[in-house]
Amino acid sequence: MAVVAYPEVDPAVTRSAWVVAVALVLLASALGTIPAGARATPSASFAADVGTVRGNITGPSVLGINANQRYLIQATGGPAVAANGTMVGNITYDASVSGADLTGVQITPTSSAILVGTPGRPLLQAGAVPQVLTISVEIMSVYRTQNASINFTYTVDVVQPYSVAATIVNPDNTSVASFRVLVSLDGTPVGNVSVPTMLPHSDYNLSFQYATVGLASGWHTFTLSLGSSHGLLRFANGATEYSAQFYVPGPAPSYTLWYVIGVLAFVGVLFIFGARLGARRRSPTRK
Repeated sequence: MAVVAYPEVDPAVTRSAWVVAVALVLLASALGTIPAGARATPSASFAADVGTVRGNITGPSVLGINANQRYLIQATGGPAVAANGTMVGNITYDASVSGADLTGVQITPTSSAILVGTPGRPLLQAGAVPQVLTISVEIMSVYRTQNASINFTYTVDVVQPYSVAATIVNPDNTSVASFRVLVSLDGTPVGNVSVPTMLPHSDYNLSFQYATVGLASGWHTFTLSLGSSHGLLRFANGATEYSAQFYVPGPAPSYTLWYVIGVLAFVGVLFIFGARLGARRRSPTRK
């Protein structure tokens, strides 16, 4: 019968393997605490349906500080709407806004009727503090003694917007009627700026703000365009286009992983050193 010889297991090696196993568990736990990426931008609308009452709110999910924006609230169904779709009762909404700092923040009107083809249009004032605001909406459908309601919320990120400014010059002897300047970001249209009538030999200073939470780190370019249908109008640089670059820094480095690795390595060294020292003390004295 063949005999297989197994090497003697050193207690210090056993303890070392145990230390490595514990280190792997702690490291996996630490990795689980590191964010996977930037926070995603919320959806631009929210819809809810409870029973026969249906409602939704539509509008930007990101606003710049001090911005004002109207949101559309639509609803149908419930006792107020007959089987053939005719409105026989009343559908109304109640809206409120909550956040960490409500200074300068409000939504108006807080309640109004919703008619067929005419949604509620409350105005949200974002305030001067970057934060997350929550719009709470209750839809009520009422006909005589019957009523039904639905509740839902919608979150809005209030952020410090990116901005670009430029000067338009009218060197001509004639006035130029009001027009719009097109704005692109990295080649993609993102909005426009309305310019009022410009008198002869006048200048106009415009600015554009863009609120977002999704720009990647690195350089980005705003481009403002006058087009070719505004006579002799030019930007201060003498061209019909004006570009401005800005830099978005990357996220701050996280040293959590390295701290954990350092601590685990230090603990591992202590365990191995203790195991070796204990093994030596237990070794019998040779004669």
